[in-house]
Amino acid sequence: MESAEDKRLENFSRTRWSLVRGLHAPQAGEARRALTELALRYWYPVYAYVRRCGHAPEIAQDITRAFFQRVAAEAGDMEDAPRGRFRDWLLLRLNVFLAGDWRELAGGEVPAVSPPLEELEQRNRHDHQTGATPEQAFQRGYALEVLARGFKALQAEARQTGHLDMYEALEPYLARDPLPGQYEELGRKLGIRPLALVLALKRLRQRFRELVHEELADAVSSLDEMASEQQTLYALLAKGT
Repeated sequence: MESAEDKRLENFSRTRWSLVRGLHAPQAGEARRALTELALRYWYPVYAYVRRCGHAPEIAQDITRAFFQRVAAEAGDMEDAPRGRFRDWLLLRLNVFLAGDWRELAGGEVPAVSPPLEELEQRNRHDHQTGATPEQAFQRGYALEVLARGFKALQAEARQTGHLDMYEALEPYLARDPLPGQYEELGRKLGIRPLALVLALKRLRQRFRELVHEELADAVSSLDEMASEQQTLYALLAKGT
């Protein structure tokens, strides 16, 4: 019997493919919103790839901006939505772009939504892996972006429900268990029983997995690809690619 989760995943009603198609929407506002969301979600992995190719920060930022301009300009030539994993498609388009004359900026205009260069460089230094290839930098950057979006969504939900203090106290333990005595220490600071914190952390971990799952579901076109993308994500992070 098909589970509720399977039914939900079969309904890819708002995927990244729809964002790509939306770049060439007849309504200027819709096209701009699609480009803005696409650029904001995946600016960093593209930037990390370009930086690993040896370009200086300012040049890498310009190339990344030009790449998304090119994606917007060419969206109208796509008769059908691309199939397969969005991550693979994006990297393919980036390689094609860099193989050409990327110095000629594509037509169109990217809204002023690019992340600050200082923020990108801070992330790039933190994520730096000695000897990593540009593709490895892109893949790891993409995986970290998926997790970062999960954290941001979880934090936003905690703020909306008035549990931001608890979230901020438990966030460091989403990926590791507290050491002996830490539940008691956190309980004293928050005025909450340790057992309640144990249950709260369990719920936060479950919700975080769901949010990451939703983010990945937005970037694939089938259940099989969803399972493969989950395995790839955690493999990339485990290897520290």
